[in-house]
Amino acid sequence: MNGNGVAFQVGQNFLSQPAALQNKRVTIHSLNGGSGELAKNEVALVTGGGRGLGRAYAIALARTGMRVAVASRNAAELNETVKVLKAMGVDAVGVPTDVTDEKAVCQMVATTEEKLGPIDLLINGAAISAPFGPTWETDTQEWWRNIEINLKGPLLCCHAVAKGMVERGRGRIINVASAAGTQGIGYMSAYVTGKTALIRLTEVLAWELRKHNVFAFAMTPGTVKTAMAEELMQSEAGQRWLPWFKKIFDEGRDNSSRPGEELIVYLASGKADALTGRFFAAPGAPADIVDKTAQILKGDLNVLRLR
Repeated sequence: MNGNGVAFQVGQNFLSQPAALQNKRVTIHSLNGGSGELAKNEVALVTGGGRGLGRAYAIALARTGMRVAVASRNAAELNETVKVLKAMGVDAVGVPTDVTDEKAVCQMVATTEEKLGPIDLLINGAAISAPFGPTWETDTQEWWRNIEINLKGPLLCCHAVAKGMVERGRGRIINVASAAGTQGIGYMSAYVTGKTALIRLTEVLAWELRKHNVFAFAMTPGTVKTAMAEELMQSEAGQRWLPWFKKIFDEGRDNSSRPGEELIVYLASGKADALTGRFFAAPGAPADIVDKTAQILKGDLNVLRLR
């Protein structure tokens, strides 16, 4: 329990990582039901897919045979991601998009469906971390911009995609959150607030969507050395107010992107659908969490609760 009296129950600790998935086709449950290789006509949309974790997740999904659309504000980065995906032999498209612009998000969805087909899987990965510092000293416009990207963006994407999923009676949404959304961390109040709200939004969406055979999950990839992490460490405000963050990398306590990729693929497989609305963390073996489904549901674990 943290100082605010909020407990995050994570259904006690992850034991090991699942088998590596790189460079081989993965046998998983189809979004259309049953078990087997993910059908090539199933479509994933990944926001924040131009670089970093978003690109890693897009590549991991492409290995399963999915068609993949990636979106971000940077067209050049998107083009690089699409080149990698197409070189893997999958259909892919890049859609430059500001996820805080509702019209742009609707166009992103329309373009994806026109080029690749109906969206079966949405990964909300676009995010920023700044501003850093005491809340009363941060620029309020910059603070709110963080909320717009980290919370409004996923909301708009879910709003645009969920309608089609409900009509088709199938689909999955994975919101890339953070362990920072489960506790109070000083000097990054915008990021913590947005990620906390995203975890709660995921739970509510899951409750509303489950009867339509649509499932939603929140996840954290752990601490990974991405461009966003580098920006935090190199910024004057980050060095002043969050010096402990750099120590994670200096001491080798960070993760590679691989556990997060494996978690994304696992959640996309349908194997965790009984735990829709729950929060999953990498590194760890999601199968071990699924094995404890009855315990997690009975104890109301892997969700944000006042205790």
